[in-house]
Amino acid sequence: MRVVEKIDEMRRLRHTLSEPVGFVPTMGYLHEGHLSLVRGARDENPSVVVSIFVNPTQFGPHDDLAKYPRDIERDLALLQKEKTDLVFMPSAAEIYPPHFDSWVEVNGVTERLEGASRPGHFKGVTTVVAKLFNIVRPTRAYFGQKDAQQAAVIRKMVSDLNMDLKIVILPTVREPDGLAMSSRNTYLNPEERRTAVVLHRALTLAQQLFSQGERDGEVIRQQMISLIEKEPLANTEYVSVADAETLAELGRINSPALVSLAVKIGKTRLIDNYVLCKDKKPTP
Repeated sequence: MRVVEKIDEMRRLRHTLSEPVGFVPTMGYLHEGHLSLVRGARDENPSVVVSIFVNPTQFGPHDDLAKYPRDIERDLALLQKEKTDLVFMPSAAEIYPPHFDSWVEVNGVTERLEGASRPGHFKGVTTVVAKLFNIVRPTRAYFGQKDAQQAAVIRKMVSDLNMDLKIVILPTVREPDGLAMSSRNTYLNPEERRTAVVLHRALTLAQQLFSQGERDGEVIRQQMISLIEKEPLANTEYVSVADAETLAELGRINSPALVSLAVKIGKTRLIDNYVLCKDKKPTP
C-alpha cells in the first residue's frame, strides 16, 4: 500500500494501477461503514484507491471542523488490512492552493434537507469530489446510502457534467441496535448513545406504516416526529418523506420515497434514512 500526499505523485502512480480502478473518498476516522465501501470496491475492481481528506469547505461557521475526529495511524492500518493499493492524503493547501476560486455547484437537489440546514455545505462537497475525481480518475466511486442526499447530488453532478465514471451506492452499515455507523457517534456520551437509537426507531415506524398501506407522507412524518419528541435529549431538525430522485416532499407516496431525518442528540447532529418502495423491502 502506497500513501500519497501530492497531486502530481497521485497522478503518476495512478497510471501504474490495473484497470478498472475503484475509489472511496473519505474524511478518515474510518469505521465499518467506510470499510464496507472499500470491500465493495475491491470486489469489483483489481485496483482500489482511498482518499482521506477532512474537507474544510463543507463545514459551516458553526460546524465542528476543529473537533472532527482524526486517527490517521489507525486508518492506514485498517486500509492496509483491506489491501488498499493507494491512499491519497492531501493537505488542505494541496487541494485549495492560494488564490483558489473555482467552485462546482449543483442546484435543485441541494436546496432541501441538508442543503437548507447547512448553507454552502454541498458547494464544498461537490467541489472537492469533482477535484478528487479529476485527480484519481476512477472507473467507479463508492458512497454509502447513509448520506443519501449527498449521493443524489454527486450522481446529478456526474450526469450533468458527463463525467466518465460510475457512482455505486452501498447499503448503510448499522450497529447491532440499528444506529447508523458514523464518525459523529463518538461525540455521544452513554446516555445520548442510548437515545440516538430513536432515529432508527422512527425510520422503522415509517417502514411499518408504509407496509401496512399508509401512503400519506404527512401522516408518516407526524408520527415519526411524535415518536422522536418522546425522547428528552432528542431535538428534531427535520423529518422528510420525499421523492427519492428529486427530494421534493411527497404528499402522496406513489413513487420510491426517501424517508430521512436529522436529529440533534444533545449537541450532536445525526442523520439517517430509508428508501420505501412499493412491493419491495425498504432500503436501509
